[in-house]
Amino acid sequence: MSPEQMSSEQMSSEQRLNKAIEIANAAGRMVLEAREADNLEHHFKDGQELVTTTDVAVDTLIREQLEMCFPGEQRLSEELAPDRDAVEHGGALWVVDPIDGTVNFAHGLRHVAVSIAYVEDGVTQLGVVHAPFLNETFTALRGVGAWRNGQPIKASNGTNLEHSLVATGFPYRRDSRPPLMRRLHAVLSHCRDIRRNGAAALDLCDVACGRLDAYYETVSPWDFAAGWLIAREAGAATGHLYPCPDGIPEDLYGENLLVCSRGIFDELGDLLRDADAGKFNDH
Repeated sequence: MSPEQMSSEQMSSEQRLNKAIEIANAAGRMVLEAREADNLEHHFKDGQELVTTTDVAVDTLIREQLEMCFPGEQRLSEELAPDRDAVEHGGALWVVDPIDGTVNFAHGLRHVAVSIAYVEDGVTQLGVVHAPFLNETFTALRGVGAWRNGQPIKASNGTNLEHSLVATGFPYRRDSRPPLMRRLHAVLSHCRDIRRNGAAALDLCDVACGRLDAYYETVSPWDFAAGWLIAREAGAATGHLYPCPDGIPEDLYGENLLVCSRGIFDELGDLLRDADAGKFNDH
């Protein structure tokens, strides 16, 4: 029986992953074509967050393809009125960001990705992060491993915080940024340097393949679900700076993420918590 003839319930995780890769590649082609056409239209969601017409078109493509392959399965996406309640319910759930790095996309930068994760009962089973402008596709299967363009990847094994390259991001709301400056100051004072690439999914994949030693940020489920699994399966430590609330699966809780080399996880976590508490000083 071919995968096309199977019901969604009969598909193995590997077959689901292959379907997700196909869908992500199709979405990536749409992103490339939109950039080449150079006729992007955009608006601002909630007066702050940039959304292009391509975000919505790619989201629609992914939604239609998922419904065709996996009819009736729930979906959580950034666009088209996301059902945030889906995070707290069990069963099958697809978590999608049609364009992670929308601001980068709109400004002609290359750090842009399509992110698709499949979650069962709150546990992420597979993830795909496809970067069309970088010609990279990162994938992972829970308990099996993580890959870049089909080749196994491994996270950094660094143990020296001072030599670590760390990535983060900032919220669209400017009034939410000042408290994060304490964290930024602490990291810049104790680590090699910091990067702000503007695409959480790709930051997580860069941790997964050892380009970055660490990443911390607060994001939405669709921003991190796939990359979180990819980093974990590549050997990175994945967690949160503070306990997750009851009723929300850890794999879908995007507040205060910390993903990094296992050798610096505790030290970097303590540094960031101290910065939050105002305890940090560089003397």
